[in-house]
Amino acid sequence: MTKNEFIQSARQILQALGLPKAQQNERSALSLLALLDLRPNRKWSQASDPLMGITPIMDWIRDHYDKKYAPNTRETIRRQTMHQFVDAGLALYNPDDPKRPVNSPAVVYQIEPSALKLIRSYGTASWHDKLTSYLSKKQTLAARYAKARQQNLVPVKIASGKPIKLSPGEHSELIRAIIEDFAARFVPGAVLIYAGDTGEKWGYFDSPLLADLGVAIETHGKMPDVVLHYPKRNWLILVESVTSHGPVDGKRHAELAKLFQDSQAGIVYVTAFPNRAVMGRYLSEIAWETEVWVADAPSHLIHFNGERFLGPYSV
Repeated sequence: MTKNEFIQSARQILQALGLPKAQQNERSALSLLALLDLRPNRKWSQASDPLMGITPIMDWIRDHYDKKYAPNTRETIRRQTMHQFVDAGLALYNPDDPKRPVNSPAVVYQIEPSALKLIRSYGTASWHDKLTSYLSKKQTLAARYAKARQQNLVPVKIASGKPIKLSPGEHSELIRAIIEDFAARFVPGAVLIYAGDTGEKWGYFDSPLLADLGVAIETHGKMPDVVLHYPKRNWLILVESVTSHGPVDGKRHAELAKLFQDSQAGIVYVTAFPNRAVMGRYLSEIAWETEVWVADAPSHLIHFNGERFLGPYSV
């Protein structure tokens, strides 16, 4: 088969497996071929299952299919191809170390074993029957791996004897999601310092810990909705929960920078939205060198420029 024929066949496989239309393109087809280590001189029956990170996938595509992706395409492949492969149960995420942090440079993917077995039959008389059997189990498979990923989340730590009590409402639900979902995925092992509450502003506050980090707060009117300490990197994660009011824009960024100017920990600014529809209303206002997290897509983090991903910047 020629290179183009391999690419077209990979696209047909993705379509047959029920991947969304946005993941039936050339980029996703080439990523699948990389996960299978299917070079143009090989047969489908020779597909294998190497562990591959995003950059190695891009290098493999360049070396074997003459397609050179720009460095800034790395996030597109990760967010618009590999995430969907994992969600569909087509690929495994960090199978060698499921507890590896999501922002680790060592993140790897691997074709799922039953998908590999199926794909090896592509182009043979048994393909159709094996595809039918695979698809009948696909939802169960995806759910099983989703559950496994959930079990590997690291909960946020809170001080002993200090329960968190939040008032009912959309804003508090987003704060809960920040603590339970965002922190567990992107700052594993973080310690909760502050969680605001619409009913009682000091919903949760570990003031001694914040003071130990060099920050003394006298007025809570300017506090972000959630403050987390990431001991592993000594970062303070300042999160604004946006349901009806604005994100970390230029003005809010300056306010928070002044409020936490004496911090002995690096400062990371994050805006959290309940969904992308709300986020869309504020995109033009979000400050550069900040992060955005959306609760209805909890495994994704959007980075607004800067030379690093999820980290503090010196002023």
